[in-house]
Amino acid sequence: MTHEPIAVIGEALVDIVEGGETHPGGSPMNIAVGLARLGHPTVLHTRIGSDPHGDAVRAHLDAAGVELGPGTVVPGRTSTATARLDAEGKAEYDFDIDWDIAVPDIAGARAVHTGSIGALREPGAAAVLAALGAAGSDTLRTLDPNIRPDVIGERDEVLRRVVELTALCPVVKLSDEDAAWLVPGAPLEEVLAGLADRGARFVVATRGAEGCLALVDGTWFARPARPVAVADTIGAGDAFMSGLLHALLRDGTDRLLVAGDPLPEDAVRAALDTALASAALTVARAGANPPTPTELDAADRASRE
Repeated sequence: MTHEPIAVIGEALVDIVEGGETHPGGSPMNIAVGLARLGHPTVLHTRIGSDPHGDAVRAHLDAAGVELGPGTVVPGRTSTATARLDAEGKAEYDFDIDWDIAVPDIAGARAVHTGSIGALREPGAAAVLAALGAAGSDTLRTLDPNIRPDVIGERDEVLRRVVELTALCPVVKLSDEDAAWLVPGAPLEEVLAGLADRGARFVVATRGAEGCLALVDGTWFARPARPVAVADTIGAGDAFMSGLLHALLRDGTDRLLVAGDPLPEDAVRAALDTALASAALTVARAGANPPTPTELDAADRASRE
C-alpha cells in the first residue's frame, strides 16, 4: 500500500432514501472511504456542517480511517441528497447542497482525486481547480465528473470546467450516462476519444452490467462485468473509482502516468478488472458500502479463475 497520503476533494453529504433511511454519501466522500478501507492513508477536503447529519458523516469517516482536511467542519447544516430507487434499484437524487470551500492544501499527496458536484459547482469548483493546478508534478490527478445536471450550474460553464479539469488529470472516469450528457447523441467511443484529445491518458467509462470501456494511450480496452444480484446501485461508480485508484497505486502504474511512461497492457487490464470487482461487491449490498482488502482480493482471484 501507499504511505504518502491520497487527497480527495469534493462533497460529503447524507443520502436520505425515501422512507427515512439515511446513509453518509457524496461521490468524493464515498471514494475517500473506499480508498481508506483498502489501506491507503486518505485525507478528505470537504464541507460538513455542525449538525446531526454532520455528526453521522464524521462518524462514518472515522470508522473508515479517513482524515479530514483543515477547515472541513463549519457552523450550520450538512448537505443532503434525497434518493429515490426504481424497481431495478437504480437511484435518482434531489440535492440540497452548500459548497463553499477555501483552496485545499494538498502538498505531499501521492494522488489527488476530485469530481462530481464539488468539482463542477461554484463557488467551490474554483478552489478545486486551483488546488489541482498547484499540485506537484509527481502527484497523480484523477477526475470523475459524475454529472448531476440539476445542481452543477449552466451547461456551458460545466463543459468548460470539465475540459479544464481533463487537461490537468491523466485519469478520467465517467459513466455512460455522463458521456451522454457531455456530448448528446455521440457514440461512447467518440466521447472518450474527445477527452483523450484534451489531455487525459487513461479514460474509462462504466457501462453498468456491460462492464467498462477504456481508451488508454490510444489503445481500446473493453472489460466485462461479473454477474451479480443487485441490491442497489448507490455508490457503484464510486466503488469503481476507488478500486481503480487502488489498483493504479498498488501496481505502481500511477508512477508511470505521472512520469509520462508507457503503461503495460496487462497493468491496464488488471486495474480495470479490480475496479469492476470493487463495483460488483458494492452493488450486491445496500448503500455506498465499498469492499475491504480481503473482499476485493478474493473477488480479484475469482475473476482470474
